[in-house]
Amino acid sequence: MSIADPVLAVEDLEVQFATDDGWVTVLDGVSFAVGRGETVGLVGESGSGKTVTSLAALGLLPDRSARTTRGSVRLDGVELIGMPRRKLEALRGDEISMIFQEPMTSLDPAFRVGDQIAEVVRRHRGGSRRAASARAVEVLDRVGIPDAGRRARSYPHEFSGGMRQRVMIAMAMACEPKVIIADEPTTALDVTIQAQVLDLMRAMRDEFGTAVVFVTHDLGVVADICDRAVVMYAGQVVEQAGIDDLYHRPRHPYTEALMTAMPQLTGRAGRLATIPGRTPSPDAMPTGCRFHPRCRHALAGCREGDTGGRVELRTLPPARASRCLRVHELTLRGTE
Repeated sequence: MSIADPVLAVEDLEVQFATDDGWVTVLDGVSFAVGRGETVGLVGESGSGKTVTSLAALGLLPDRSARTTRGSVRLDGVELIGMPRRKLEALRGDEISMIFQEPMTSLDPAFRVGDQIAEVVRRHRGGSRRAASARAVEVLDRVGIPDAGRRARSYPHEFSGGMRQRVMIAMAMACEPKVIIADEPTTALDVTIQAQVLDLMRAMRDEFGTAVVFVTHDLGVVADICDRAVVMYAGQVVEQAGIDDLYHRPRHPYTEALMTAMPQLTGRAGRLATIPGRTPSPDAMPTGCRFHPRCRHALAGCREGDTGGRVELRTLPPARASRCLRVHELTLRGTE
């Protein structure tokens, strides 16, 4: 799949982690693109490679225990892989930002939230301390923090979970970046606060034209906020599609299995479906299709794969892709 003018393009990304037995591949040829003002969901079980993909794109993986061995990450045409650290740090927080899953591990408990946002503004935009503080109050007000001028002088522990997440969104939006990567920003929130945060992110996207990569395991959230979805399994992209196509006409058995295991999506009577087995360890990946040990549609050929003992991502019309050998044979169940 390709986007005519992507603001973020990830191509053939391969990442390895150091283990006691040597380097092990945890991302294998991950490719996707995000258009301007578009929200793309990165979906899959824990351990599928979603967060590693996000951290690798931003150059945030630890140098001693992780390395990018192949691939490209381009931000508005500028290559980020191999970029000198000082230049990359100048881009992070300015042209591309990240919202992490748990705000209390990302916000410094020793500093007021307004000062932490103002530091981002001064680092990338310069100006006086007073101007940066005023910008911090402005973005806190925009994300719905009541009495923003006073709350800017509060510490992170003085906010609720939902309000801390709003602070993280304000920090990410302070310099009006081209791309925001949101790593499960609603996971720890109750459904009411989750809906408010999603509405806020949608409004920020529409106001600034920011592209969003929304990392989540929750297909309900993906249906609510995303334009397209990239489904990951065992370090690979297994399906890409627009939201309507993905939900009504999945083209990979893993996507089908995820949907049948979601009670709020299926509405089917009887026992809740489960996916047998577990995600394979990176140092013990199956040959052929990596999902075949858990797949109810698997045949002998799925264990062998294409040439080279793997299954390649197949481009399908219109504008979608699937990593399934039987993609043209199977009729898979979507949501009803």
